[in-house]
Amino acid sequence: MSDLDLLTQSLARSVKHWRAVRGFTLDVLAARAGVSRGMLIQIEQARTNPSLGTVVKIGDALGISITTLLDYEQGPKVRIVPADQAVRLWHTDTGSYNLLLAGTEAPGPLEMWQWRLMPGENSASDPHPTGTAELLHVTAGELTLTVDGVDYRVPAGATASFEANAPHAYGNEGDVPMEMVMAVSVPPVH
Repeated sequence: MSDLDLLTQSLARSVKHWRAVRGFTLDVLAARAGVSRGMLIQIEQARTNPSLGTVVKIGDALGISITTLLDYEQGPKVRIVPADQAVRLWHTDTGSYNLLLAGTEAPGPLEMWQWRLMPGENSASDPHPTGTAELLHVTAGELTLTVDGVDYRVPAGATASFEANAPHAYGNEGDVPMEMVMAVSVPPVH
């Protein structure tokens, strides 16, 4: 079985599990996530591999991290994620990517990401729930961070934080690859 098949099956189990834990019907989760009921049915039956944006919307609607959504079986208090088990959820043919390094529920979803953007590439994100914060540290190149239509330059060695409940995007307008590590904290669902 391929890694994609395993990921699709894990996502199917997790969405069903967390939807039941939250007491959400398919219609309620669809409305909260802004995803069609039909898409949720396909995801829960492991018949589709949804986009990263769809997975983020479902996680946000359930109030859990992508890491938890991909593996709801909670292990010991200390969890070590080997480098080869980090999950690449987005990439381009030219070498840009993001890598979900780890995540936990503390008390809401908390995720750690590694990103690489090649020159001229960017990745946009829809607004996250109110109270979501992102903290990022650029390790190489320069990030053009756009939050609610305003561009901010974040050079290598600098760190930025922002409230992520507005449209935002990560871009590389430079001549060299941009690399960063990012943490995303989402408030718990009550």
